[in-house]
Amino acid sequence: MLKHIRKISISIVVLGVVTGLFYMNYKSNPYIAFNGFAQGTTYMVKYVKPLNFKTLFDLSDSQSRRMQNNIDQLLREFDLSLSGYEQSSIISKINRNQDVEVDSLFVNVFNRSKEIYNETNGLLDISAGPLFNIWGFGFKNGSMPNQQTIDSVKRFIGMDKVALINNKIVKQDTSLTLNVNAIAQGYSVDVVGKYLQNLNINNFIVEIGGEIITRGTKPSGEQWVVGIDKPIDNNNTPGQDLQTTLKLNNVGLATSGNYRKFYIKDGKKYSHTINPLTGYPVSHSLLSATVIAKNAMDADAYATVLMVLGKDDAIKFLEKHTNLEAYLIYFEDEQYKTYITEGFSKLIIDKNKE
Repeated sequence: MLKHIRKISISIVVLGVVTGLFYMNYKSNPYIAFNGFAQGTTYMVKYVKPLNFKTLFDLSDSQSRRMQNNIDQLLREFDLSLSGYEQSSIISKINRNQDVEVDSLFVNVFNRSKEIYNETNGLLDISAGPLFNIWGFGFKNGSMPNQQTIDSVKRFIGMDKVALINNKIVKQDTSLTLNVNAIAQGYSVDVVGKYLQNLNINNFIVEIGGEIITRGTKPSGEQWVVGIDKPIDNNNTPGQDLQTTLKLNNVGLATSGNYRKFYIKDGKKYSHTINPLTGYPVSHSLLSATVIAKNAMDADAYATVLMVLGKDDAIKFLEKHTNLEAYLIYFEDEQYKTYITEGFSKLIIDKNKE
């Protein structure tokens, strides 16, 4: 009997020592982090490992590989729904007028796009795909269009000309095509974030192509730190040249700008931001708009809306939409200037740079 007691005691001590070692290892490295490629860009996921018995004995490397494989598959499924560059995707089939049922990913993006379309009187219009094509920013190689070409395309553009009925898209004109680039990447960030939360991971940051969502905090209780890129031509790598940094938690953030996608013809710069109401690329002083919203999908969409509006009208829009915080960078009087909402300003770390 005494031998059994000794064995049990020794086992408990050994288990306690091993558990203690794993706990010390957890305290020294409480994160899981990895990077990958998706949607023609890069992504980053970093989260705080939930502190439980299973986590203490889980190997970080294997957990990271397993999690990354799952997220890669999730983002692949996302592309097969909403990527216009993926020929077998649902949206590509819709644009080719094939009979196809949409999935929940598509439904969520379509419905939110229509809500923002109505709210902004058409400034966000995912049916404006043909305009991006004729200007050379869509999925086809465009050329310099004339007014007649623009007017002919605008005839069948508008979210009032397309509907979602019984999980199928119904168009008034077969020439109408969809392009969800202004909102989908933000939503993909939300999808990854939701996946993590479903696993009871509640402290994380997810970034895809510069669009971000944060939930919870770091183990120290501090907020996540993110950066805003300087809106200079050909600054194509997120985080390479920062304008400012800020602390975030429980919000989505997205930046839209004219400094990464543009082309120059006959000495004139043509932005990839197109006003669906005029049919022309915007031409104003606003260089970039960073928006903070309740989720990354909304942040992505409203950042695009602000870029269409231009600096003055964007400020008026923000004054009415107090649920949004924003950081605008524009170029006037031969110098860079900023407009920052009050709520956004409170999150900035390096205020001395403003």
